[in-house]
Amino acid sequence: MATETTVVVEKVGETKKRLSITIPADVVSRKIEEAFAAVRADAQIPGFRRGSAPIALIEKRFGEAIVNDARQQLVSEAYGKALQDHKLEPIGDPELAEGFETIEVARGKPINLKMELEVVPEFTIPALDSLEVKRPVTDIAEKYVNEELRRMGYQMGTPARIDGDFTHLDRMLGKAVVRVKGAAQDPFFETDQCLVVVPDTEDEGKGQVLGLMIDGLTEKLLGKKVGDTFTIKTTGPEAHEREELRNADITIEFTPAQAERIAPSAAEALAEMLGLGTVENLKEQVKLSLESRRDQEQRAAMREQAAEWLLEKVDFPLPEKMSGAQVARNIEMARLQFLQQGLADEEIERRLAEIRSSSEVDTRRRLKLFFVLARLAQQFEVGVTDAEVNGAVVQMARSRNLRPDAVRAELQKSGRLNEMALAIREAKTLDRVLDKAKVADIDAEEWNKIVTERQAAAAAKAKKSK
Repeated sequence: MATETTVVVEKVGETKKRLSITIPADVVSRKIEEAFAAVRADAQIPGFRRGSAPIALIEKRFGEAIVNDARQQLVSEAYGKALQDHKLEPIGDPELAEGFETIEVARGKPINLKMELEVVPEFTIPALDSLEVKRPVTDIAEKYVNEELRRMGYQMGTPARIDGDFTHLDRMLGKAVVRVKGAAQDPFFETDQCLVVVPDTEDEGKGQVLGLMIDGLTEKLLGKKVGDTFTIKTTGPEAHEREELRNADITIEFTPAQAERIAPSAAEALAEMLGLGTVENLKEQVKLSLESRRDQEQRAAMREQAAEWLLEKVDFPLPEKMSGAQVARNIEMARLQFLQQGLADEEIERRLAEIRSSSEVDTRRRLKLFFVLARLAQQFEVGVTDAEVNGAVVQMARSRNLRPDAVRAELQKSGRLNEMALAIREAKTLDRVLDKAKVADIDAEEWNKIVTERQAAAAAKAKKSK
């Protein structure tokens, strides 16, 4: 009679495995006896001292719950043993075969079950000494300082209630009703706290609504008034973190209940509010801030080039289906990066909407990079200390004029501290890759042209493919 759990592993896809697990009868019996004994030791049943109630009475009162717990423990232990013995690295949770909940768990009877899981693909890291990257360089000219002062003027300006007609950068708060074609519930989503901002003149008419990037939003909003209802029709991004919204026909009805227009603060007022005294001091502070942001973006551009190079050099199959959790992770990693850069909330939501509207190809490339950087982090023995996480929290708090303890509490509550540590690890890993690269300087404007051309070519390719 078998005394150990056995596992048979089958390949059912490029990255998918099927596990056939047999838990022998004596293991099942022992687990059930242990479970009943544990409950008996703590059970308080009238007429019996603690721990002395008959097992038959324990089974009668708590049998079903105890057996269900034993089932979960048996499967969990068997699954952990399968991963360890066969050196499997799972992606997400396994899919149990239909009928798992009805599997009989009884003394003297084995348990046979099947499950499927996606696993980390196998691949080889290329030699890194052939990597070449360009470092965009620029001076912070007066025009960039003035542009930042304009942004700060609106951010720290004085709001005033308006009824309409709406124009660029007006802000509306109102009711949004979302309907999704084919969805089980109608409406799919509803809120009275939907914030919509009329896109700036530089935004080419695009803006985000409820996390979705909407083309032609300016046309729909200009000239409207509080109380007007207008309809937005769009197609859900194919890489949205909610699978039911991917490629779905979405209709949003928005009715602004109130609106405000920001009267931007002048440079003199900004200098006074920030305690800098003079406009010259304000401009100097803004320039220093922009130089710091430039250095961060310069490093980010170099890391992006290293990442693209790795993606070109490493090829392996990805999971057949992107899960919502995997897509959501990409979104949260990007959100943390933008928060650390000190971007305003509205700008962050706009950029996240742009990420959601990217093709599934782009999202799958980011997932591929996740696997490559995880392997490299192991190879380089890259770790993340509590001090590094705390430093990132302090930087984020400083950029948003908040207290570090408040920011940390918010990140911990939302479960983003782990993503922050992962983002730090990935950045450190890419820096280790860049240590081996050949670096050449390039003018930032020339670099921006190259990036724009690449993005246009990639968009055209994705559109043609779709």
